[in-house]
Amino acid sequence: MHPAERTELVARHTEEVVTEAELAALFDEREAPSVYIGYAPTGEMHIGHYTTIRKLADFIEAGLEVTVLVADLHAHLDDAKSPFELLEARSAYYRTAIEAMIEAAGADPAGVEFVRGTDYQLEEPYGTTLSRARRAGSEVVRQSENPNLGGLVYTLMQSLDVAALEADIVYGGIDQRGIYMLAREQLPERDYDKPVCVFAPLLSGLTGGKMSASESGSKIDLTDDEGAVAEKVQAAYCPAGELEDNGVMEYLRYLVFPVFEERGEALVVERPAEYGGDLSYGGYDALESDFVSGDLHPADLKPAAAAAIADVIAPVREWLLEAPTLLEDAYPETYG
Repeated sequence: MHPAERTELVARHTEEVVTEAELAALFDEREAPSVYIGYAPTGEMHIGHYTTIRKLADFIEAGLEVTVLVADLHAHLDDAKSPFELLEARSAYYRTAIEAMIEAAGADPAGVEFVRGTDYQLEEPYGTTLSRARRAGSEVVRQSENPNLGGLVYTLMQSLDVAALEADIVYGGIDQRGIYMLAREQLPERDYDKPVCVFAPLLSGLTGGKMSASESGSKIDLTDDEGAVAEKVQAAYCPAGELEDNGVMEYLRYLVFPVFEERGEALVVERPAEYGGDLSYGGYDALESDFVSGDLHPADLKPAAAAAIADVIAPVREWLLEAPTLLEDAYPETYG
């Protein structure tokens, strides 16, 4: 694959690349650059995670060496969201869920190396200013006038992970931009190359505004069946012609269409003949154009979107339900 094609593959369906010129140069210089993404094993994974993990299929296809950090120590340091006694079980659940999502996105999970944070992070030194650490982590960890030390160390650890894992490229949600800008600033001072940063968009919740892991109706869980998905999408915030805070359209853009394109499938919207008959979309742009213009009404879109989302998460759901003890051990308060 030509370096320009590899660059386009890595950059597509993202919020920002810092910088695309550096990414292109990296492919000119190296046959197999490395990329890492970290996930702190706290709450259950959901469709928001899936949209970022789907991108790993692009990385594998582009010939990157992909590392997933299961950041168990981060999970505890961030306001003790995961107690020490649950770190092992939640790390196992996260790895299984991530492997299932990678396979469902059309890639081989064997192309990904998994690393646990506690394998190396307790041995690493950290160094920066207090103000920098607070600013960098303001979108990721809980902050206050008198923050916990763990929340500040979290920021430093994530910056140093780039060097410890020898990553040429870092990948994460756009909410982590401050942390990785700190890494780009600080690592060259310690004789490491600054990483290229690839940022995924953050999806809106189904109820409008930011997705909330604690609000069931704002997200689709990986274990939701067709009925649950249909119910959530039917109740979702999806005003005619509006894209802002529209989680239904965002799920279609960043998850459904990329997966369908990989499969060579189109999204079919069924409509009665008196309303124009069925519509078929091979890509997101045409669907968005019809939705914004009013040619595609939410009442017609929602059933098709729900069926497509349920179809995309079905393989992941099957993986997880075949190993029920994973969830029981990781979240005993919910499944125990």
